[in-house]
Amino acid sequence: MYSMKKLNFLLLTVTLSLTVSSALQAQSPYLEALYDVQVTSNRVYGANATILPVLAQQSMEAIRRPLIMDIYEPVGDNNDSRPVMLVFHTGNFLPFPSNNSYGGTIRDSTVVELCTRLAQRGYVAAAVDYRLGWNPIDPSQDIRKFFLINAAYRGVQDARTAVRYMRKLAVDEGNPFNIDPDKIGLWGLGTGGYITAAVATIDSYQEIVIPKFLIDLGAGTVPMVLEPINGNIFGTSVGIVLPGYPVLPVGDTLCYPNHVNYADGSPISSDISMVVNNGGALGDISWIDENTVPWVSFHTPLDPAAPYTNGVLTVPGTGDPMDPSDDFAVVDVSGSYDIQARLNELGVNDIFSNVPPWAPEDYSDVANSRNDGLEGLFPLITGDPEDSAPWDFWAEDNPNIALHPDPDPVRARMYWDTIMAYAGVRACIAMDLPCLFVNTKYIDAAEVSLQVAPNPATDYVQLQSSAEHPIKDVYLFDMTGRMVHTDFNVKDHTYQINRGNLSKGMYVAKVRFEKGWAVQKLVFE
Repeated sequence: MYSMKKLNFLLLTVTLSLTVSSALQAQSPYLEALYDVQVTSNRVYGANATILPVLAQQSMEAIRRPLIMDIYEPVGDNNDSRPVMLVFHTGNFLPFPSNNSYGGTIRDSTVVELCTRLAQRGYVAAAVDYRLGWNPIDPSQDIRKFFLINAAYRGVQDARTAVRYMRKLAVDEGNPFNIDPDKIGLWGLGTGGYITAAVATIDSYQEIVIPKFLIDLGAGTVPMVLEPINGNIFGTSVGIVLPGYPVLPVGDTLCYPNHVNYADGSPISSDISMVVNNGGALGDISWIDENTVPWVSFHTPLDPAAPYTNGVLTVPGTGDPMDPSDDFAVVDVSGSYDIQARLNELGVNDIFSNVPPWAPEDYSDVANSRNDGLEGLFPLITGDPEDSAPWDFWAEDNPNIALHPDPDPVRARMYWDTIMAYAGVRACIAMDLPCLFVNTKYIDAAEVSLQVAPNPATDYVQLQSSAEHPIKDVYLFDMTGRMVHTDFNVKDHTYQINRGNLSKGMYVAKVRFEKGWAVQKLVFE
């Protein structure tokens, strides 16, 4: 007869063996495309002031308009507590197609590709529209810089509004998309990378009152962003134009509060769990501190617009089309390499070193051969100094096709295969998702008083743990390592596994608790 110690050792040995073999054959939520996708378009997540009508000379003042998102969700999963990823498009804070770019909307081919891939893996993904507007041809460089920084600030406010909206859906609106309000991440593409980087790092208004963001508009030096005029960094206070502000009339409203009851300081906040950037940069490296969330960066080291290390932000498409060096230069910013160097120095991304050796292929070896040991950084090498976003593609009828003649979705999707693999495993860790092969801390079943009865069984078995240790997730494997049953977010200390069509024989249940994974053998006769 086996002793309990020997039995637990045998079960652990079997489970580790199953884990390794399952990595080669079982499908894992959050890491592989398992589901069909349903899209809810034009969901209004707030409303705020846009200055675009003023710039187009259609109005004398800013106009309040709806903020929308397209929400992608998996179809066929049984998860009532899905993680959320909010996706922010590129576009230089200018409307498409007048931005002379191949993107700039929530329906960009690249945005649709990313959101679809996320939903196929079990996320709720939202393509988030945000306010645009500045004048790249204003004769005053100071005015151009001033309004571009203001546009970026509005993007940060809108991103935080979108975070609060998702929490509001979960808490007060019946949670129609089955989201987990404690697991919300941000993913920025190009210009969207500037937004997500700022949201991840700016904790207070005072952090942006630094020399590079000061300007003299004729009445002395002032910050480019003023809370009484622009609203606070969360977009939860009113912003009213004061005398001396350029272009817009005194008394014009520039910020309308949204979802104030979900702002920082309340039980539900604008906080996020992780951030991913494809390109873009950070306004100032000083914003990163030990409280910054885990972060994954994809960047081409030769990016001509957004520096890979440190340099001057330039705005593509604002100068001579035949001379990229003529594009509008704004302020010094820090790119993905410097961001990740600071995060690694502070230990923020140390958790990414815990990717187990049996995890699915995530291309860590490729990234580590290029990133100087910086966890979370994946330099994408293209060899083309003009190819700043190899993950991008666009439709053949794009109105800017003459400027960007190579849409190449096949090549772009190959990059997305790599991006999703590398980011996916790290999202499992950063957002504490029940991903097989990743978050695999094992505990003794006795620690949570886990019992299985009846065992052996004919029709069903019941898992039961102590009331203070509710079951989170259940995976059932047969003895070949094939996953035959899953259930997410059980949130109870009892759970029944019905035999259904399962053959007689031995099975291994992996049961996830807050403390880790417990393993139990069970038999159907």
